[in-house]
Amino acid sequence: MQLKIPLKNGSSLFINKFMRKRSKKTGLPPGSMVHVGEKKVEQVKLSVIDYDQDKIEKRELKEVEEAFPFKDTPTVTWLNVTGLHDIEILEKIGSRYNIHPLILEDILNTDQRPKVEIADDYIFIVMKMLSYDSEKQEINAEQISLILAENYVITFQEREGDVFNPVRERIENSKGRIRKVGPDYLTYALIDILIDNYFLVLELIGEQIEYLEGNVLENPDHTLVQKIQSMKRELIFLRKSTWPLREVISSLTRDETNLIKEATSPYLRDLHDHTIQVIDTVETFRDMVSGILDIYLSSVSNRMNEVMKVLTIIATIFIPLTFLAGIYGMNFEFMPELKWHWSYPVLLLVMISVFIGMLFYFRRKKWI
Repeated sequence: MQLKIPLKNGSSLFINKFMRKRSKKTGLPPGSMVHVGEKKVEQVKLSVIDYDQDKIEKRELKEVEEAFPFKDTPTVTWLNVTGLHDIEILEKIGSRYNIHPLILEDILNTDQRPKVEIADDYIFIVMKMLSYDSEKQEINAEQISLILAENYVITFQEREGDVFNPVRERIENSKGRIRKVGPDYLTYALIDILIDNYFLVLELIGEQIEYLEGNVLENPDHTLVQKIQSMKRELIFLRKSTWPLREVISSLTRDETNLIKEATSPYLRDLHDHTIQVIDTVETFRDMVSGILDIYLSSVSNRMNEVMKVLTIIATIFIPLTFLAGIYGMNFEFMPELKWHWSYPVLLLVMISVFIGMLFYFRRKKWI
């Protein structure tokens, strides 16, 4: 059954897709392993980057068991899982790395809001990786889940392609301090690149808002209403994806845990400042879009007022002219002007004089 909500612009919003995804878990006990979301890759792909200050090893894995020997090594291990639809692989990872079934359930549920859960031996973080399609003017979102433990980081993503390549290059080329520190700094670097990508998305959205604002001021066409409403929906989604980040980063800096070293705390505090900037920018954009809608409505109202003013002036001018024409259009026999030779040109002259006089009066009153 489809739940269809009609909108004023004639389009429809279908929410049966979301409800169908959520209904998969109806009646199941907590911790049930059910993938809630779309299957975005045909086959789950696994990759490992294992490194320390002196060496690095990169591997593409065919079986998840190939990653298990890295768990107890003194080096830092980054295991990346692309694709969440294979429940068996996630069960094996959960069993080997002692991940709670409720955490695995959250990883499989791709409709999670950003959050953090701090356990005794690992930290679980959920975020959104965003990109903006300028042609379709919509935000594409992908859930990213991170597990931070004593000597490894596990990332779960829905599809191939991400924004983590700069981090991979820094690890490969030993740039900065990433090879000299632990997995907590790697986690910071991954979160930092995700938040930096938010600024790129906001920049593209800002360009679209400037475009809408210019069109509304120059040519307030009715098609702009749909674009403005679409932008408002995208900003609402962006707000839902970024607003909880403040609490996520605050929890990482505030809560006591041995998994985040003191040396990494300043970087997380700086990350918190970036998060606040993102949230403030989103709120500013929302206000701007609301202002653009108000400008559009005001422009349309002003145009309508101008049209009505012109029509009113025309109607007002023709009232006395119609009165004169009506009087001399009567067929009474004893009208003194009917048999006068100059009656017709004099009447036309009077009507033209009335027309010019009224225009002059309207101009003096600044009505036109």
